[in-house]
Amino acid sequence: QVQLVESGGGLVQPGGSLRLSCVASKPIFSINSMAWYRQAPGKQRNLVASITRSGSTNYEDSVKGRFTIFRDNAKNTLYLQMNSLKPEDTAVYYCQVPAPGTDYWGQGTQVTVSS
Repeated sequence: QVQLVESGGGLVQPGGSLRLSCVASKPIFSINSMAWYRQAPGKQRNLVASITRSGSTNYEDSVKGRFTIFRDNAKNTLYLQMNSLKPEDTAVYYCQVPAPGTDYWGQGTQVTVSS
């Protein structure tokens, strides 16, 4: 099992930046894959970005070039650096660790992009 706690969300103007953090309750160096998802009101939860233990990354098309996912194994933390934010990025952002038979999720952090 692993508990995940996200932070770093908030209200930001269009074009601004935020960095989300996800602290895990166990060392993450052994976790093969970690990801960020987001869910806007009335919509499904969708993958934003993922990263493997080796550092390979994958991004949803709309965030490529603006968002960067990275992990700090020494701090047991997953990050999502979000730049050039747009109103359509408004959502609750969740950290996720896939596992056989289940997935682990954090409680989510709200990101609101508005002027």
